[in-house]
Amino acid sequence: MSRTEAAYQTGLIKRIQDRFPGSVVLKNDPNYRQGILDLTVLIGWFWGMFEVKAYRGAPSRPNQMWYVERMNEMSFAAIIYPENEEEVLNEFERTLRSREQVGRHTLLP
Repeated sequence: MSRTEAAYQTGLIKRIQDRFPGSVVLKNDPNYRQGILDLTVLIGWFWGMFEVKAYRGAPSRPNQMWYVERMNEMSFAAIIYPENEEEVLNEFERTLRSREQVGRHTLLP
């Protein structure tokens, strides 16, 4: 991970935790499973995964798009970078709120 991406990821984690109080953000080990996405966000019974990029068009590793598509079918997943951060987090929140309606618990205040 480049230094720029690492710095962006650190700030992103803080912004996710601020926006989704009570969430748990986990950094995934890229050496455990090649292509696995960078972050997992847990909120109650709902989860999402994010592949963090320093900028739009940053190169992807093999299998990352497969994981984005697969994990998005299961819950929520997206590639996130500074230029689309607000859009992606808004979509994550919309998906979370729509899942609240079919779940047993309120996930957001």
